[in-house]
Amino acid sequence: MVRNGQNSLRGSVSTLSLRTRVEDDNERAARERISELESQLAAVQRELAAHNAITNDMLSTDIASTIQGTEARTPGVSTIFRRGDGADRTRTLSRLGDDLLATHMESPMSTAGQTALPLSSQLKSMGSGPYQSILNEDEPMRGHQYTQPASMSDLPIRAETMEETMRRYQRSAEQRLQRLRRQSGGGPITLEDTFQKDPEFKSLFEKFNESRKNARQSLISSGLKLEGSTLKSPEAYCQPFCDFLTENPTVFHAVDYFGTKLEKAGFKKLSERKAWTEDLKLGGKYYVTRNGSSLIAFTVGGGYSSGNGIAMVAGHVDALTARLKPVSNKKTSAGYVQLGVAPYAGALNTTWWDRDLGIGGRVLVKDPDTGKITTKLVKLGWPIAKIPTLAPHFGVGMLGTNNAETEAVPIIGLDDSTSSSTEEFQNQTLGGVGSFAATQPPKLVRAIAGELSIQDYSSIVNWELELYDIQPAQCGGLEKEFIFGGRIDDKICSWAAIEGLLAAAPTSESDGLVKLVGVFDDEEIGSQLRQGAKSNFLPGTVERITEAFSKSGSSANILSRTYANSFLISADVTHAVNPNFLGRYLENHAPRLNVGMAIAADSNGHMTTDSVSTALLTRVAEKSGNKLQIFQIRNDSRSGGTVGPMLSSAMGVRAIDAGIAQLSMHSIRATVGSSDPGLGVKLFKGYFDHFESVDAEFE
Repeated sequence: MVRNGQNSLRGSVSTLSLRTRVEDDNERAARERISELESQLAAVQRELAAHNAITNDMLSTDIASTIQGTEARTPGVSTIFRRGDGADRTRTLSRLGDDLLATHMESPMSTAGQTALPLSSQLKSMGSGPYQSILNEDEPMRGHQYTQPASMSDLPIRAETMEETMRRYQRSAEQRLQRLRRQSGGGPITLEDTFQKDPEFKSLFEKFNESRKNARQSLISSGLKLEGSTLKSPEAYCQPFCDFLTENPTVFHAVDYFGTKLEKAGFKKLSERKAWTEDLKLGGKYYVTRNGSSLIAFTVGGGYSSGNGIAMVAGHVDALTARLKPVSNKKTSAGYVQLGVAPYAGALNTTWWDRDLGIGGRVLVKDPDTGKITTKLVKLGWPIAKIPTLAPHFGVGMLGTNNAETEAVPIIGLDDSTSSSTEEFQNQTLGGVGSFAATQPPKLVRAIAGELSIQDYSSIVNWELELYDIQPAQCGGLEKEFIFGGRIDDKICSWAAIEGLLAAAPTSESDGLVKLVGVFDDEEIGSQLRQGAKSNFLPGTVERITEAFSKSGSSANILSRTYANSFLISADVTHAVNPNFLGRYLENHAPRLNVGMAIAADSNGHMTTDSVSTALLTRVAEKSGNKLQIFQIRNDSRSGGTVGPMLSSAMGVRAIDAGIAQLSMHSIRATVGSSDPGLGVKLFKGYFDHFESVDAEFE
């Protein structure tokens, strides 16, 4: 639409010029890489020439003299070597090699008046310097390892074979360059050619790929899919965390993801309905869920006994969202099919308008044969809802003036006048009035049932569905310094805590701790429900652990000792400094991205942080190589809250509030640093590994 005499032609021209600049950058980057490869080839050729000058001269002299010495003991050796077939030459070389090794393997060699390194040292040196990059290439040296031989018969290569290997590498690299030029039609080579047309370039361009174009492929190729207890570099956790955010949009998906990941790592699932006494063992790994939306995972040290401490981390996995009302079907308005939703916490704010919204959650389904009711997770893989703003031409501002009940109603489709009436649809496929499906938009019921392969719509007993921003989380910034995504609060700390527990050192007989991570639901609305942190979920779990390892069973004395010896990190996101609003931050209390987790303090008790807990976590950070920041809000601003105060007061444990700093808290999309998930993992791993020794330093 034309507004103020301006049209869209300018935007088209700008887009065209931007595309041209991007192509120029791609071509320039490719030319730089080709030049770099050609320089490497030249260096290889120089090293090859120098290597041949030494080895050929040395071998020609030493083999001749050795043949003469061996001829005296074994007549005819020289004739066999010159005229024999391949097998004869191999056997002869083996015999000659023993004499060569005895003479030269550990003695200096003189060439052209200079003293060279022993042959064994030269062979060892081939694994460093310019040869190192060659030996590390996927082709043509894959699988080759050069070790010092015991005799010439064990020697995997001769000088001639090394030369052939070097030249084969040279030819391979030259062929790759020629193939690139052919694929580009003789013209400039673009990054698109480099990354997608020739998969053989993956190893050559891996670092270039990671920094410029496609970090995701490089990270996956680095082996991030492996489960285990290995701590990776902070940057390596960026894409896995983005994938987690994108693939697990609801609290139910997140908890299911954690459970699956824990089981792959050897954790055993426990049931709250059953006794744990026979299940819990020293050195064991376990997890338990509640409501499908909260989870507690823990490991038991090999030297644990009742009364020992528990190193705990607590976060939350719920996020601001819009949940479907019990009856979400609404009358068609102006030809639009709309959806009845209600805000959860502070959702449906202005950042939710004009976003592509997906839908997901859990569905309760009744089996018509057995009558059993099971839970199925669902998420539609495309945006189905939109909350449209009113164009500014109507003179109504859209910033904070909208009515969440009447003006923030999502549209999910258009009314199809050719379809059956609503009443007919209900009677034929939804079981008629009184069934749950009859209270929901018919098109939505069809979509959900189709996704779950449900034939009988009346078998849908109920559901808990919510809207979410469907745009994937992704690494951004000129050098991929940021993560842009939805639902970061507080999935990032919960994800990092689980990863830290998995990366922690394996339990041993000297490990007297229980290491525990709890991720809870309903934090954004006060944690008042049974799956929230204010429930008995965590205290009850701790009590059952101490009871299982106590000879006398449950004991208030043992439980009190356990709490007194324990420590809790309340891990929730905090505020990163915003460069556009520096005046809103307290001086020296403004955390930055990609630096480290921030301790959150509050003089009015909204946070659990005190001097003792700060000193303890600071000591953990020192021992594990982490940096800590500090945040406290200004006196003229309102502080938020966390699960820390309610948990620490309920159990009486020492506690601290510390979390990852983020921009745009409670927006539908927020920002953290690309290294921040990994820095969180690093701190939590350090906490689990060092708490026992650090705690011994405090009286």
